[in-house]
Amino acid sequence: MLSRPPSLCTLGSLCLSLLLLLLLLGVHARPANNSALKDKAAEAKEEQELLPPDHLNGVKLERDGHLNREFHQEVFLGKDMEEFEEDSEPRKNRKKLMGIFAKVDINNDKKIGAKEMQRWIMEKTDEHFQEAVEENKMHFRAVDPDGDGHVSWDEYKIKFLASKGFNEKEIAEKIKNNEELKIDEETQEVLDNLKDRWYQADNPPPDLLLNEEEFLSFLHPEHSRGMLKFMVKEIIRDLDQDGDKKLTLSEFISLPVGTVENQQAQDIDDDWVKDRKKEFEEVIDANRDGIVTMEELEEYMDPMNEYNALNEAKQMIAVADENQNHHLELEEILKYSEYFTGSKLMDYARNVHEEF
Repeated sequence: MLSRPPSLCTLGSLCLSLLLLLLLLGVHARPANNSALKDKAAEAKEEQELLPPDHLNGVKLERDGHLNREFHQEVFLGKDMEEFEEDSEPRKNRKKLMGIFAKVDINNDKKIGAKEMQRWIMEKTDEHFQEAVEENKMHFRAVDPDGDGHVSWDEYKIKFLASKGFNEKEIAEKIKNNEELKIDEETQEVLDNLKDRWYQADNPPPDLLLNEEEFLSFLHPEHSRGMLKFMVKEIIRDLDQDGDKKLTLSEFISLPVGTVENQQAQDIDDDWVKDRKKEFEEVIDANRDGIVTMEELEEYMDPMNEYNALNEAKQMIAVADENQNHHLELEEILKYSEYFTGSKLMDYARNVHEEF
């Protein structure tokens, strides 16, 4: 149609031609848009590599004091979390979950007990640890361009500010000449907090130079007992309203302070408070005295605490233990798949016996 002489074109064919032309232009325009999105994603990734992440896999609280909503999936799936996507085919996820059940059930009695689940949780948590170590190697190379095996605070500061949009050469020159940096208040506050963490990660004798292992502690405090203590101090500092370095229930459930504008927001707020109240009373407050000390919070936050892993195993079993035998059968795990994997499996009962 597009090859006909202009004199033979009808109004309808002209419209169709224009439509085809617009579609072609649209198709050719898409790669440029995708490229822009990729550039933004790369910039975000670079900044993420330089900042200690708020979310730490296998740790029950975020660094800002929020509950880790994906904790149960992280300690049940380990590095295989990404395989259970919301849009994945349920039948495939069901088979994956059956395979996991068989691995956890080490005595092959077709049910999972607390000790078996504890062993599995520790193994999956260690997977997250190893994943963080591997990622840290790449991140360390990004901030150690000269490859001398050490990064100074100034070197890190330059890279961090460059990721925030500052001119790297100008910043480096000003720092070298001890000139004042014009930095907005919010960025300066972040830098001050990062410097505190940098000092904490700098093992004795302190030299303000971080090697790869110290840089891992800087980004992932769960790998260092000393840094774990420091993270707990930060969380208590943010939540502690009366300055006694302890947390009451009211202090723990008062974050964040927000305004509730409608019923839906009220329901979300109520669920948030309910979840935090339960976690405070049943898990964090070990001696049930209504007060959480730094020591209690530190034990709660330690991802390699075997007692915590056993306690978590018992809680995970209790969630799906419908026949109350203190064990999990395959049918129970499949029924409560969303709790364990974040993926809701349909028709689990109809398919379980034919596939396993």
